[in-house]
Formats: sequence, C-alpha cells, structure tokens
Amino acid sequence: VQLQASGGGLVQAGGSLRLSCAASGRTFSTYGMGWFRQAPGKERDFVAGISGSGGSTYYADSVSGRFTISRDNAKNTLYLQMNSLKPEDTAVYFCAARPNGYSTRWKDYNYWGQGTLVTVSS
Repeated sequence: VQLQASGGGLVQAGGSLRLSCAASGRTFSTYGMGWFRQAPGKERDFVAGISGSGGSTYYADSVSGRFTISRDNAKNTLYLQMNSLKPEDTAVYFCAARPNGYSTRWKDYNYWGQGTLVTVSS
C-alpha cells in the first residue's frame, strides 16, 4: 500500500482544514487506518483511527469533538476533518495503514504517507 497525504496548510486558530490520504491498491478496505502527528522536537502522537469498514473510530482526547476521521473505500481515500483548530494542533500529520483493525500505537503500522504540515496561527 502506498499512501499520499495532502491538504495541510496555514490556518488561523478557530479555522478548519480537511486532510486527505490517497491509497494505492485494491484492498484498501481491509486496512485499518490512522492519523498521527508530530510537532517539532516531540514524539509522533496518535490522533485518530478508523476500521476498514469505517464503522469504528477512535480519537485522542486532545482532538475528540473537534476532528472527524472518515474513509471512502470506493475512492481509496482517508480523510481527517479538523475544526476549531488550535495553535497546539500545529504539526506534521501522517496517515498510516495496517492490516485488519487500527491501533493507537505508531509502531503497529506497516505503511506511512509522507506527511503534510498543518500550521495554526494564534
């Protein structure tokens, strides 16, 4: 599976962005997917995860209620809708895939996108 993340940019606090992650291959629906983020000098943190069917999702406490993860298996695409953005959301965002269900641990993922930078100004 090859992943290509896009949609990052500069936004003011309180604004919104939608990230996309395009996947190659014909078995996208069999992969659990996750979004992670990494701020400068910090570890890579879990943001959100979604099951292969899209029927199960999970969020980090820091983004719950503001971010929504979704997927369109017909288009082989994963999304992250980010609302009410805060300066502390500034980071490089990565999408990741693993067989079967999602995980909150980045080490459990087999495939990674290249990352897309989100910068939230105050």
